Amino acid sequence: MGAFTDDELAGVYKAIYARRDIRRFSDEPVPEDVLERILEAAHHAPSVGFSQPWDLVVVTDDETKTEIAEIADRAIAAAREGYEEPRRSEFSALKLEGIRESPVNICVTCDPTRGAPHVLGRSSMRRTDVYSTCLAVQNLWLAARAEGIGVGWVSVLYPSEVQQVLEIPPHVKPVAYLCVGYPADGFPEEPVLQQAGWRDRIDVDELLHEDRWEGSGA
Repeated sequence: MGAFTDDELAGVYKAIYARRDIRRFSDEPVPEDVLERILEAAHHAPSVGFSQPWDLVVVTDDETKTEIAEIADRAIAAAREGYEEPRRSEFSALKLEGIRESPVNICVTCDPTRGAPHVLGRSSMRRTDVYSTCLAVQNLWLAARAEGIGVGWVSVLYPSEVQQVLEIPPHVKPVAYLCVGYPADGFPEEPVLQQAGWRDRIDVDELLHEDRWEGSGA
C-alpha cells in the first residue's frame, strides 16, 4: 500500500468534511454488499493493543426498532424538561432520531474484557477500550458517507434499556446507536444543528495550543 493518489486523497477529505448526522431517511433499502463494506470498515478501525473491543448489532426488525424508538421517545421527553423557554421549544423542533424510518439500525458495543487481563497500552488508561470503539463508529460513518449512506447517532437513549432489548450480555456496554440509510433530503451543506441555529462550529484556531495549554494560538 503506497501513497494515495491526488483523487484518493481528495476523497478522504471529502468524506470527512461532507459527513453529516442524518435524521430523515428514505425507505430505499441499503444493499447487502454496501452494508458489508461499511461494517468491514468499522472493524478495521485502530484499537489500543489491537484489542478490537467492539461488536456490531445490526437491527432490521421493525418490532425491535419500535422498542428502541419508544426508549428514545421517553429519553427525549425527559431531556426536553431540562430546558427553559425559548430553548425548550427550539429543542422540541429538532428531529433527534430516525430509528423507525431508517432501514438499518446498528448498535456498536464495547467489551472491556476482550483481551483481558493484559491489553497492551491499557494499564494506565482503562477507558481506551471505549475510545477505540468510538474510532470504529467514525470509520463506519466515513465509509457510509463515501457510499452515499447517511448515519445518525442517537445519543438520547437509556443504555441499560437498549442493552435489555437487544439482549446484550451484562458486561458488554452499548456505546453508539446508529440509524443507517439513504438520506430523504440529501446531505446538507452544514451540520443540522448549525443549520437550525442551535450551535456554530468553533474556529479551530481557538482550540489549538502549542507545547503547553498556555501556548494557545487564540
